[in-house]
Amino acid sequence: MQLGDARTGKLADNIAGFGRALRRAGVRVDSARIALATDAALLVGLERREDLGAALEAVMVGREQDRMVFRELFDAFFRDPGMANKLLAQMLPQGEGKAEPVKRRPRVQEALAPRKPGQGQPSKPDQEMRFDAAMTASELQRLRHADFNGLGADEYRLVERIARDVALPVPTVPARRTRPGLNGSRPHWPGAMHEAARTGGEVLRLPRRERRRQPLPLLVLLDVSGSMERYARLLLAFLHAATRHAEGGRIGHCDVFAFGTHLTDLSAAFRQSDTDAMLAVASAAIDDFAGGTRLGESLAMLRARHSRRLVGRRTLVLLITDGLDTGEPDALARELEWLRLHCRRLLWLNPLLRFSGYEPLARGAAQLHRHAHGMLAVHNIDTLEQLAASIAAVMDR
Repeated sequence: MQLGDARTGKLADNIAGFGRALRRAGVRVDSARIALATDAALLVGLERREDLGAALEAVMVGREQDRMVFRELFDAFFRDPGMANKLLAQMLPQGEGKAEPVKRRPRVQEALAPRKPGQGQPSKPDQEMRFDAAMTASELQRLRHADFNGLGADEYRLVERIARDVALPVPTVPARRTRPGLNGSRPHWPGAMHEAARTGGEVLRLPRRERRRQPLPLLVLLDVSGSMERYARLLLAFLHAATRHAEGGRIGHCDVFAFGTHLTDLSAAFRQSDTDAMLAVASAAIDDFAGGTRLGESLAMLRARHSRRLVGRRTLVLLITDGLDTGEPDALARELEWLRLHCRRLLWLNPLLRFSGYEPLARGAAQLHRHAHGMLAVHNIDTLEQLAASIAAVMDR
């Protein structure tokens, strides 16, 4: 079978154009995957459309969240290539009504162009293509305020992708080390001598040194019990993407632990550079996912085995849970008191704040409310975007 010969067929060009359309839709497809897709089409043949789609999906998709995008675009592209542009317009939120057409060879464009009158067939009106734009601006605005627990499967995947782009700048504090600056309180004598060497030994200006600023160390404790199941995966993806910007100075040292019936260290998972790989490693490490919540025992394990993660009472602790603890409230109170004394701020991030009349009436929630420096909401994209400002407000309080 020949796929790329100009005299017999143009499926190879269509596969290359399909790969470019996938890239514009956010799927990671390079030239090597497109070449593998051509080889896969040669192996499975063109007799069954389902076999061709499965073969192309196996070699062109490397992430689980891209499979639905691939299948929808494959159905539209290989049914009518002209429909791919409008499908891209609804899948890409930044598009303004119409995506750019996929670049193809001139022979392919001529084959897809409508015939002109007098070319052997009467002219026909272009096929009218209409889409129910599910990802319009109003739909995205609704998803930004929608609770994570009430999202459908497709909406959950989309919101998870949006959450990975949300920034989390941590408040900064003066460090011990200094640097040359204009508003410093200490003289910078090496700089003064260096400038005096240029002016014949005359000191015309006395440079200063000021203290550097560094972000606070961050310790995250994430509840992975059954009541937090819908929030755990999404918040893990959000935290991992945010901590990837450590080189840019937005966030400093970060330790992440998951707790249910016991404590699980996710340091190895968060060393993964890819968020999907991190989620896979974290899922394998957490063996009490969707179980009960014993926060007191988990904090006791943190104090016994990982107390050095709390750096000199400068660590900012984010405790993400709904407060539905099944352990003893007295043990939880003792551990929370210890944690409060060994950190700079203890912030309780509670998804149940989505309810306007929420009150921490449960025993575990009452202890958290008593010992935490502040309680913040984390139940939709809007609250995640406001999280940094809310943290700064609590720090200044």
